[in-house]
Amino acid sequence: MNKTINELINKQKSELNVLGAPGRKWSTFGNLKTLSSYVNLQLRSYGVSVVDRVAIVLPNGPEMASAFLTMAQSCATAPLNPNYREEEYLFYLKDLKAKALVVLKDYNGAAVAAAIQLNILVIRVCVNSKHLAGEFELCCDINNPVTSEQVPTQKNVALILHTSGTTSRPKIVPILHSNIVSSAENIKKSLRLKEDDLCMNIMPLFHIHGLIAAVSASIAAGGSVWCTPGFDALKFFRWLDDASPSWFTAVPTMHQAILARSKRNKDIIQKNKLRFLRSSSASLPSQVMKELERVFSAPIIEGYGMTEATHQMASNPLPPLSQKPGSVGLEAGPKIRIAHELENYLIDGIGEVVISGPNVTPGYENNFEANKKSFFDFEGERWFRTGDQGAFDHDGYLSLTGRLKEIINRGGEKISPLEVDEVLMDHPSVAQVVTFAVPHEKLGEDVAAALVLEEGSKVTESDLKAFASDRMVEFKVPKKIVILSEIPKGATGKLQRIGLAEKLGLA
Repeated sequence: MNKTINELINKQKSELNVLGAPGRKWSTFGNLKTLSSYVNLQLRSYGVSVVDRVAIVLPNGPEMASAFLTMAQSCATAPLNPNYREEEYLFYLKDLKAKALVVLKDYNGAAVAAAIQLNILVIRVCVNSKHLAGEFELCCDINNPVTSEQVPTQKNVALILHTSGTTSRPKIVPILHSNIVSSAENIKKSLRLKEDDLCMNIMPLFHIHGLIAAVSASIAAGGSVWCTPGFDALKFFRWLDDASPSWFTAVPTMHQAILARSKRNKDIIQKNKLRFLRSSSASLPSQVMKELERVFSAPIIEGYGMTEATHQMASNPLPPLSQKPGSVGLEAGPKIRIAHELENYLIDGIGEVVISGPNVTPGYENNFEANKKSFFDFEGERWFRTGDQGAFDHDGYLSLTGRLKEIINRGGEKISPLEVDEVLMDHPSVAQVVTFAVPHEKLGEDVAAALVLEEGSKVTESDLKAFASDRMVEFKVPKKIVILSEIPKGATGKLQRIGLAEKLGLA
């Protein structure tokens, strides 16, 4: 079995298309192999070794995809959000101990300012109109060659990402070549990806979802990726018509935005039949899943992933097996079990979801306390605590109750925000909802929800509370419902429960 990204790419047929983009000609696996050799020579001439960390700050598109794929064969890559401020770049570049920063030729923004302060090498990516999608040249003002031939092994770090740091300092997650290859093969198998599959990527490529599910899994199958500049609901259907993909993957908020514009784009949907749609990175409301399947006449495959698992852990299967709304599906790569939430052993029933397998990171970097809390050994296997609460049904489908740190503790009554979301989403006027905890001086926490209503709706907070009261026990009914034009989202488009009370002035 292939164990490195180098091996994964080199085994593919050179004539097959691999990277495309709006208004660009396709590059092939042959082009990608040639680019990989060129990048390796250039990085070595700049003094970058196989163990050095190289931060990549590029806009979404084929060059971001190819920079990751080629540079990960020569060093440890660290893609960063292009929208960070200088203070954030200073933190991440310093925390990563980055040897170099990769940016576009004419970029001199916050990332470069931070790199100059930290005396970090700046490498420029040059792209011109003659280049095929994903092709580029590198330039740098230094020549300090590494003389030895260096090829990564399966145990070398290929990718470094930080956890979101919602409640604490972001943790460094080193991801090995073997982790990436294992996860890419798992996703390929789950989705039955083949050489003729074309993924339209709308996910940000500084995040595990896009890098692994869209790009790396397609590479593992010998398939192709059509790289958009990032998600844009207004352009999505035009891109769908241009690319004519067989699938795409997105977070639930993106799917909801796509649904909102689907009625006026029925012809494009009919003309460009998808084999399936995929959703991951957050729970997909069952109402949205059913509507997507109806509108696109294709199965919607919900996956369950996280950075520490190099993305995928579970996945709803393709037909003829069932996709269960409200479930994240069957075990799809690593072993998945349920553990006691406080003690280090496995249990039956509801508890903390834990995983074990070759796609799981070896551990957080330089963080003894986080590793002690998140990893444990039981009956000869090493298990990672996901922080999610869940349980399996009698068919082996996993359902999540929610993040353990997001579960609302109302005077000792534990409330799953996902359960409240599901009830409120059944209201015909509700387009989007996120339930979260608000402080309460006597109970500790109480229930609140932020909603976006369907266009033209006149429903009130009291109407929504009455609707919820008819469908759930009283202590679960939100005591405060905030109606918004848009719910604040994270950098990858995910709705964030933690910190929402503060953001909305309810703390």
